[in-house]
Amino acid sequence: MIIGIIPARYGSSRFPGKPLADIRGKSMIQRVLEQANQAESLAKVVVATDDDRIAEAVRRLGYEAVMTRVDHPSGTDRCWEAYDRLVADGVIVGNSTDYVLNIQGDEPFLDPAQIDELAAILDGSVELATQMATVDSAEMLHDPKEAKIVINSQNEALYFSRSAVPYLWGVEPDQWHAKHAYHRHVGLYAYRVDVLERLTQLPPSPLERAESLEQLRWLEAGYRIKLVPTNFQTPSVDSPEDIEKILKSGVA
Repeated sequence: MIIGIIPARYGSSRFPGKPLADIRGKSMIQRVLEQANQAESLAKVVVATDDDRIAEAVRRLGYEAVMTRVDHPSGTDRCWEAYDRLVADGVIVGNSTDYVLNIQGDEPFLDPAQIDELAAILDGSVELATQMATVDSAEMLHDPKEAKIVINSQNEALYFSRSAVPYLWGVEPDQWHAKHAYHRHVGLYAYRVDVLERLTQLPPSPLERAESLEQLRWLEAGYRIKLVPTNFQTPSVDSPEDIEKILKSGVA
């Protein structure tokens, strides 16, 4: 069984209350929930939040919310607490769940097929999985907000970086994307339940601190991260201005 958990915290330095932001008559969290619940691979979808306003809004819509601590350093930690609470409260049986899928709460136009695409490889042997898309421009390749991925022949991550890696010797940087197959990270995460519990016990690692990328902590600890290619280009919302940009782009 795979359950989807949507971490949704109220506090945000750039966009406080982001999950409740209105997007053409629906809150952002409502749009994410509606999309996630269309995925055929998920047995249950819940919101993990630290704020009563978000929890109440979710429950008024007929969905399920789990209250979690305010001080979680990442969505991964919030997912584990929510899962642990669901088991403790008897909402789910612990050994009935194989994977937890972390669904980003700031992607209101997520395609349900993207979730099913990632879930399709979760066969029990996969420890962690996420998605990657092709880098098709120099601007994207050299944007430090985009995490680039180096992969092995089994589509497992060797490294994530905000820099363009590998370095192409003898090629102008603005042509790198045309001379080598670069990949960027796309936000969904799937964790095998036993691995998820262990991840939350790991201290921050040197590479994670250097790049500010949580995935590097897992790689440094020896976990394998499977990468699934995707063509979905789901826009995320980091600021109020992003909503207007998305609506003007014709996604909605």
